[in-house]
Amino acid sequence: MDRCQISATDIACRRGERLLFRRLSLALESGMALQISGHNGLGKSSLLRILAGLLPPFHGSVTRQGAIGLLDEHPALDENLPLAKALDFWRAIDGGDAEITPMPGVEALMDIPLRFLSTGQRKRAALTRLFGQRAPIWLLDEPLNGLDTAAIAACVAVVEDHCRAGGIAIIASHQPFPVADLQVLPLADFAP
Repeated sequence: MDRCQISATDIACRRGERLLFRRLSLALESGMALQISGHNGLGKSSLLRILAGLLPPFHGSVTRQGAIGLLDEHPALDENLPLAKALDFWRAIDGGDAEITPMPGVEALMDIPLRFLSTGQRKRAALTRLFGQRAPIWLLDEPLNGLDTAAIAACVAVVEDHCRAGGIAIIASHQPFPVADLQVLPLADFAP
């Protein structure tokens, strides 16, 4: 995997009239993992969207080297297509000729349209899509929600492998994410 990096310098996030956080800086290089922690409403999802370039910071700047893969509550998979075709669509766009390694339990869902999948099945499908992207920087918003014990273990293992291979993982989660050498950033420390 090519070297990657992502950094944020003195960023602030404002939603409406409310300042969610300020003076937040971070810097990650290839092989690093960071968990953003904090209760609901602090701005964890907003921070990931800022880092992905989907939301401008109220103040500060973000720089990155390497493609971004974002997993959030809106999987970019066609609700009406069978899962296999929805994944194939993205594989063609992402330039992936290699076979995507699906999350456990996803193989049995390949003929089912996404709209019929449960919350946990949708999360597994979205993770499978992310793993197939080949993006070196992963932004994961509550990646363990809806997953059973086996799927949690598989997700953690894939994230660890991604970081060992030189990728970056930034995880916003209420749940502990047991990845080796994980740094934790309490977002409450940056509240105004």
